[in-house]
Amino acid sequence: MALDPASSRLLIARLARDYLARHRRGIALAVVCTLALAGLTALYPIVIQQGFDRFSAGDTSIAWLIPPVIIVVTCLKALAQYGQAVAVQAVVLRVIEGIQGDLFRALTRADLASVTRDAPARHASRFTVDASAIREALTKSINGAADVLTVVGLIASMVWLDWQMSLIAAVLYPIAIVPILKLGKRIRRASGGMQERMGQTAAELTESFGAARVVRAYRLEAQEEARAGRTFAQLREALFGIARTRASLDPMLEALGGIAVAGVLAFVGWRVAQGQGTVGEFTGFVAALLIASRPVRALGSLNAALQEGLAGLSRVFAVMDTPRRVLDAPGAQPLPAGRGRVEFAEVGFHYEGTAEAALEGLSFVAEPGETVALVGPSGAGKSTALALVPRLHDATAGAVRMDGADLRGVTLASLRDAIAYVGQDAVMFDDTVFANIACGRPGATQAQVEDAARAAAAHDFIAALPQGYATPLGPAGGRLSGGQKQRVALARALLRDPRVLLLDEATSALDAENEALVQAALARLRQGRTTLVIAHRLATVREADRIVVMQAGRAVEQGSHAALMAEDGLYARLVRTQFGAPEPEKVA
Repeated sequence: MALDPASSRLLIARLARDYLARHRRGIALAVVCTLALAGLTALYPIVIQQGFDRFSAGDTSIAWLIPPVIIVVTCLKALAQYGQAVAVQAVVLRVIEGIQGDLFRALTRADLASVTRDAPARHASRFTVDASAIREALTKSINGAADVLTVVGLIASMVWLDWQMSLIAAVLYPIAIVPILKLGKRIRRASGGMQERMGQTAAELTESFGAARVVRAYRLEAQEEARAGRTFAQLREALFGIARTRASLDPMLEALGGIAVAGVLAFVGWRVAQGQGTVGEFTGFVAALLIASRPVRALGSLNAALQEGLAGLSRVFAVMDTPRRVLDAPGAQPLPAGRGRVEFAEVGFHYEGTAEAALEGLSFVAEPGETVALVGPSGAGKSTALALVPRLHDATAGAVRMDGADLRGVTLASLRDAIAYVGQDAVMFDDTVFANIACGRPGATQAQVEDAARAAAAHDFIAALPQGYATPLGPAGGRLSGGQKQRVALARALLRDPRVLLLDEATSALDAENEALVQAALARLRQGRTTLVIAHRLATVREADRIVVMQAGRAVEQGSHAALMAEDGLYARLVRTQFGAPEPEKVA
């Protein structure tokens, strides 16, 4: 999507204010090197002119100094060029680092609904594809300032050498401005589609690799290859469209440069026929014209890179500026002291963009130290209800309270510090075992981590790892089995010592042996804590102090396992439907 000039100016102003302004010293160094580079480049034509004219006039007393002067000017220019390149990259890379940091901070603190709206690979592309476009645009923009100064210096040299010949170049080069601006607009429009296409490609590849087991088991290799082929073809077309547009810039400027040189030569020929001008002036002028061709071509391609960078910057800032809905209310207070009494009072919730309520009039109480199990058919709203406790979403009706306080009126930090969560898929970070457990309580000691691991029946297998607690687990905890990862997750929750424990089918993916170990750890973890659990295992449900049976977002039954079976309602029907017996091992 093309941006209007006013939006472009706002983006550039924000970039300068929020990021470039932090690096004034680096920018000052780049400016000094740039001025030196431009001045030394502008000296070249004059040195050449002086050399030819001195030799032509037979003034050998000074002419022999010209070669050493050229060497000195060249060395100084090389030094300035190196300093400018290093200074520019130092500033640009620090700016990109700052943008990436702010973008990551915005995403990690954004509402869960905002983050899950896009695939993880699409978010990742903003740190790579968009950041690369911004980096190139920023680099070329700063270098463009050097090119402008260089061209200005060379124009001054040309005017000093021969102002009449300078008029020819002055007339021809501005002609290129109109097509350059038009091409820039086309590139910006194409860049938006290309960046979106790259994000979609990354998302599809991540999805395909993540489903490697299913792809092989169902022999979907050919289907996935065909899908990937179509994606690559669409990406190629998007990239080729931009490449074709950008490729037209240099030939156009090259042609204009050739026309300018030809015009100068024709004019010089006429002047020589008239007996005007010197060989040195002509040689120096042509040298200045040829030297100017590189920075002029660079300035021509600057607009294209700038358009791509602005498109990327617009997408990045749009993520940063997405307003949060789940945040501390004005005057929010810390969670009051208590033992973890959780109350759902006529709670309703709608997911954004959906008309049907996920929860409607949900009411139940979990008293301090109680274990309350949420059961019901798929889509009943169990996971949604659980997500409201740590305020991953906010209730749209009614209230969720903890120890008497409406959760929307307490600080997020104090609320989430009082809660631990263990899900079906134990989340492991690509870090050591110690770090994966210690994130439950930042600053925990080695002894505290080991005590938590022992309580979670994890210490023995951790100690047997090659480096014990210092063993890196790899991406997604690949070094551990499912049961081991679940016990590490339980150790993390134990270390947190929460007031309220949330368990979302924490044992449903485990075999019998691992389930027994995890159940024992869960029993220790639940002691003295209020626990809300979504479970399909009857062992967990039997032990619950209260079972809340949900249907269509409502609590339709509540009570113990025996009481609910005696009522012969939905809970009893679910049990009989799944197992065909009144005393099954599992419930839905």
